[in-house]
Amino acid sequence: MADTASCDWPSYYEKTGDRPPRRTLLAALDAFDAEGRPRNARAVDLGCGSGRDAVEILRRGWRLLAVDAAPEAITALRARRDLPVGARVDTLVSRHEEVLFPSCDLVNASFSLPLCSAAAFPEVWDKILAALRPGGRFSGQLYGDRDSWFGNPGITHLRRAEVDELLSGLEIELLEEEEEDSVTPRGKRKHWHIFHIVARKR
Repeated sequence: MADTASCDWPSYYEKTGDRPPRRTLLAALDAFDAEGRPRNARAVDLGCGSGRDAVEILRRGWRLLAVDAAPEAITALRARRDLPVGARVDTLVSRHEEVLFPSCDLVNASFSLPLCSAAAFPEVWDKILAALRPGGRFSGQLYGDRDSWFGNPGITHLRRAEVDELLSGLEIELLEEEEEDSVTPRGKRKHWHIFHIVARKR
C-alpha cells in the first residue's frame, strides 16, 4: 500500500507546511507576471494540503479555490499565520473527481493529481483543460511507470509517451523527468519517477 494511505494527515501537514512553494508553481506564476497577470486572475489548487503553494498564490494577489480531500488540510490552511491580509480564498473539501472546476487561469496540482485512480484520471484531466481559459496554465507533477508505487490501484502512473500525448494540445513550458531514491515526508524509503510540468493552454 502506498504511503499516501496513512491516515495521520495532521502529522504530514506539520512536516510539510513550512516548506517553500513548488518550483513548478513558481515557474507558472513567474510566467504570468512576465506577460502581465490576467485581470481578476483566478487559480485552483488541487490537493492544497496545509497551503505551501496556496499562500504563494494568494501573496501574488490571485483569487484562489483551495481543494483537498482531507478536512484537516483545510483547517491547517485556514490557520496559517502567513495568509495575506485580505486573501481571496475559498476552500472545498473534495476529491479531485468530484470537483466542479470554475473557469480559471491556473490549475496547480503539486504531487496530488496522480492520487486519482486510473479510471478517474482521464475525466479529471479533461475537466482541468475545460476549466482553463486561453492562456491559462497547468502546473504540477505526474508519476511515471518506474515509480515504486506503481501498481497501487488508487494511483495513476503514466509512461513518457502517455505524458507527451496528454500534453500534446498544450504549449509545454517545463517538462522535466526525474528519478531518484529518497524518503517520503513520513520517512519511508521510496523510488520516485516524476514528471514536473508547466503547460499553457493555447
